[in-house]
Amino acid sequence: MSKQEPKRFHVESVEISVPLEIAFAYISGLQNLPSWTHAFKQVGSGKGLMQTPAGSIEVGIEVKASQQFGTIDWFMTMPDGTVAAAFSRVTPLGKQRTAYSFVLLAPPVPLEQLEGSLNQQVVTLRQELAKLTDILGAQSHVG
Repeated sequence: MSKQEPKRFHVESVEISVPLEIAFAYISGLQNLPSWTHAFKQVGSGKGLMQTPAGSIEVGIEVKASQQFGTIDWFMTMPDGTVAAAFSRVTPLGKQRTAYSFVLLAPPVPLEQLEGSLNQQVVTLRQELAKLTDILGAQSHVG
């Protein structure tokens, strides 16, 4: 009997009631991460302060986004040089609706020690996507 490999990724998605352009601009804005994510408490000048149950850590952070292709990807460089990546996509569902999908990868060991296992992070991601949906939904009713 072979040992089952641990799960290496999980995909979550939500429908957001805003046009793709609004969703893309908000989600790809590094400055917005602290408003809808649990881990990032501060972001600026290519660095982010991650606050986790195990403590705070400053990481390098870069977003590579393409509205043309609907991709929003983040790359976080840990203090030991390890790079963690997060990949996501916005997809139009019509003029006023957007699907947002996020591929959560199993973290490198140092990040897992800070944020927890993939299963723990799935729970957090679901909360974050619900918060993102609330924020963008509220924006769609302004003005």
